[in-house]
Amino acid sequence: MSLNETPQGERLHIGIFGRRNAGKSSLLNSLTGQDIAVVSEVKGTTTDPVYKTMELLPIGPVVFIDTAGIDDDSELGELRIGKTRKVLRKTDIALLVVDAEEGLSEEDRRLIAIFEDLGVKHLVVYNKSDLMQDTPRGEFCVSCKTGKNIHELKEKIAEVGKEKENERRLIADLISANDVVVLVIPIDKAAPKGRLILPQQQAIRDILEAGAIAAVTREVEFGDTLKRLKAPPALVITDSQVFGRVSQETPADVPLTSFSILMARYKGILESAVHAAKTLDTIQDGDRILISEGCTHHRQCDDIGTVKLPKWIKQYTKKEPVFEFSSGTEFPNDLSGYKLIIHCGGCMLNSREMIYREHFARKAGIPMTNYGVAISFMQGILERCLVPCK
Repeated sequence: MSLNETPQGERLHIGIFGRRNAGKSSLLNSLTGQDIAVVSEVKGTTTDPVYKTMELLPIGPVVFIDTAGIDDDSELGELRIGKTRKVLRKTDIALLVVDAEEGLSEEDRRLIAIFEDLGVKHLVVYNKSDLMQDTPRGEFCVSCKTGKNIHELKEKIAEVGKEKENERRLIADLISANDVVVLVIPIDKAAPKGRLILPQQQAIRDILEAGAIAAVTREVEFGDTLKRLKAPPALVITDSQVFGRVSQETPADVPLTSFSILMARYKGILESAVHAAKTLDTIQDGDRILISEGCTHHRQCDDIGTVKLPKWIKQYTKKEPVFEFSSGTEFPNDLSGYKLIIHCGGCMLNSREMIYREHFARKAGIPMTNYGVAISFMQGILERCLVPCK
């Protein structure tokens, strides 16, 4: 991903669902104007979800997800349907594609019930309407073959997308124009070579969009940076790994928080993450703790998730818990047995996926916090770091 591209986690996710041969892949190709998905008369051509990021007028940056047929009765069908259901975790808008000649099936109705249960906005799209003399009244009918109503469908998706538009801001609603915001970014062995990580990029962009001033420094130069400013900054945002040092050098009257805490707020899980962090006070020897990251990356020798966090937790609790790890799209289907889940900021995951994971954990009775909240709690500064976010 280039610095100018909209991150996948910030794009509207549009999932395309339905039975085999209803025309899901054809609809994806028609909506995008590209031959993205393989189209065939053979049932079950799409086996795994196909992701396509693009700019779609009049909507903007989106991710289309073409899924396998929900009526796949092949030997691998159950696995494919499982992947299709996983797509729903991140779907903002679902398009249920129905063969207009066959009408709604029981599988379609069950899928609609799942959409409604999960609160997923959805449109029922009757494809192959060119083969019918009379199209169903009141239904959205298209023809991928002739292009009938494809433009109108885009307009309808845009209309629904506006309802789903994320009005939360990462930082901009916490500051005013001309405010100075100091961002503390360590450059150590664990930092990626030649670039900033996504939350840092997003923070700088949001500060600039608010008409404020971003001052970026390492923790080593942080104290000198504050001295050079003519007035105290409106806000200090630090990488959670250097919370201890930065909190000591930040004047008590200057608001302080971290990129990770801001991400928890932005993704809609901050309140539950704060409550879950208190579980660290009850950790015992042998308790299982899941440390989960939303992306996959080459782990450095001093990686925060697999090295630093386990070390800090052992130091804080004076116990020997058992640490397990997950990354990317792999989030355990069975959370039983875990005492606590500590998640990354989730910058590569959209809000729906993060809220799903928190909701899934809560239903299983397992508290889920995130890196920044957990670290500031162990540092004894959590309450201070929440003030700017309220």
